Amino acid sequence: MIDDKELSDFMPKANSDDELVFGDISNTKKDIVTKQAVIAVLSKINDPELKINIYDLGLIYSIIIDEFNNMKITMTLTTVNCPVADSFPLDVAKKVHEMPDVGQVSVKLTFEPPWNKDMMSEDAKLALGY
Repeated sequence: MIDDKELSDFMPKANSDDELVFGDISNTKKDIVTKQAVIAVLSKINDPELKINIYDLGLIYSIIIDEFNNMKITMTLTTVNCPVADSFPLDVAKKVHEMPDVGQVSVKLTFEPPWNKDMMSEDAKLALGY
């Protein structure tokens, strides 16, 4: 809980594991989707306020891909008061799900550890003047 807010305040469509789930789970082996391919997609999604991609901002904490290309992505936001907190994780899940051969995409929003400027790539720091 952060500032008397629950995760459901930010992700009202989250399942019991506090994950937003998009797409159907796959039980069929397909061509392997690599982590690098997922990063390439995430690198095309910009934070709506900062206009820098979410991967370079350090908002993506983990990407786990199973043998059937179902994915679990853990991410954060630059602030708990982000105006798109309720919709942005779904946008991320949809974009990743558009990749060929991707099964279900689960996105978990977390604020632990809290995001800070040190999590940004050097390119993002340069673009923002840090």
